[in-house]
Amino acid sequence: MSEEILINVTPSETRVAVVENGVVQELYIERSSRRGWVGNIYKGQVNRILPGMQAAFVNIGLERAAFLHASDIRLPPGQMGDLESEAGVPSITSLLSEGQEVLVQVIKDPIGTKGARLTTQISIASRYLVYMPEMSGTGVSLKIEDAEERQRLKSLLASVLLEDNCGGYIIRTVAEGAVEEDLCTDMEFLHKLWRTIKERSQTVKAGSVVHKDLSLVMRTMRDFVHERVERVRVDSRETYHKLVDFAERFIPDLLTTLECYQGERPIFDLYGIEDEIQKSLGRKVQLKSGGYLIIDQTEAMATIDVNTGAFVGHRNLEETIFKTNLEAAQAICRQLRLRNLGGIIIIDFIDMEEEEHKRQVLRALEKGLEKDHAKTHISEVSSLGLVEMTRKRTRESLEQILCEPCPACSGRATVKTVETVCYEILREILREARQFEASQYLVIAAQEVVDRLMDEESASVAELESFIGKPLKFQTELLYMREQFDVVMM
Repeated sequence: MSEEILINVTPSETRVAVVENGVVQELYIERSSRRGWVGNIYKGQVNRILPGMQAAFVNIGLERAAFLHASDIRLPPGQMGDLESEAGVPSITSLLSEGQEVLVQVIKDPIGTKGARLTTQISIASRYLVYMPEMSGTGVSLKIEDAEERQRLKSLLASVLLEDNCGGYIIRTVAEGAVEEDLCTDMEFLHKLWRTIKERSQTVKAGSVVHKDLSLVMRTMRDFVHERVERVRVDSRETYHKLVDFAERFIPDLLTTLECYQGERPIFDLYGIEDEIQKSLGRKVQLKSGGYLIIDQTEAMATIDVNTGAFVGHRNLEETIFKTNLEAAQAICRQLRLRNLGGIIIIDFIDMEEEEHKRQVLRALEKGLEKDHAKTHISEVSSLGLVEMTRKRTRESLEQILCEPCPACSGRATVKTVETVCYEILREILREARQFEASQYLVIAAQEVVDRLMDEESASVAELESFIGKPLKFQTELLYMREQFDVVMM
């Protein structure tokens, strides 16, 4: 299986696509105006204690107060026995007090109306290891299935641990095949980083960031690039040089995979990823056989309905249903990764009579999710023919990043945000400038889109004008809806 990683960089937005056998499987988006917070470490201050919820609201300097549950608070050794409650978790009032300062890490971004989720169990990641300074012991990623390799890595880590080292370690999936020098280098880096974090936490004021996780591009190199990745293609020369510097310092074996893309066509157009993004914002997913999926995302859960559609089969009804469900299981795994759906997910497969067919469909779903970076758990097929599963949610889904509730229908559907439409316009101008000669470009769009281009995005517009060497003009069309626009060459 061939695997490539494509990185599209603009001043306002960075997008990363994971492509397997020419088909996009995962998409990550980070905007300069709204970077994710997962992995960041803050010096927080407790605003409010909620005994009934066993939680506290903590001010970490974000728009909304963050949420810290008692189960996510790491106690000093020896205190657990004194504070343990009937439920097995110490009372939140015995752990925290209002106004108290506490070092916390974000484990889940703010999603919808909910604030960020926090933990005091700090963990910092490198290429091969995750270091947990307040814990003890070692572990190996469950995705390394070979028992001999797991034991080799644990023995290797034990041999390089020094007597004065404290804390716990988890060996990451990408460490498969790593040698002692790799682990030593990572361990030294993590210890230096932790010392820096502790020193900074003593000087910054409450509500301030102590440590920011790497940007999306660097996280991609750290977390997603492995020996099976054939190429990492990036369309920004400046970002390419940053990646080369990062690889030379930490992962020199992967230097040969880096490539600076300088083609005329935009890199995402080359692989059809822009079309896939548009499709992934729709409810309906067409299957090759003629069947289809209907995917609905709500605040409580995501639901996926499987239908035979135009597929009538060749033998009998049971066989038709079985083949549709098998194909749907593979498509569902891809859609979960591409759309980044998380939380509770209910899958309504078409009812099957034979137990063997149910088992095979469930196995196909489990096998397809083995490649998923997010942690998943699948239940058995229920008596109603439903499969209940969970997928760990740490960041907003693709729809939540690109869209917002539609104001015309009181939030029953979504439309693209003004920001998203502006970036599409800027990409369309760049696309046309590479293909055609024009003296200037006229953008015709809705009033709110033109207003944003002339105001908040004026710096991006000016930068694009300088880059293509042509002036841009804007005209409002009152009859255009938000997502409608035209770019006219003049």
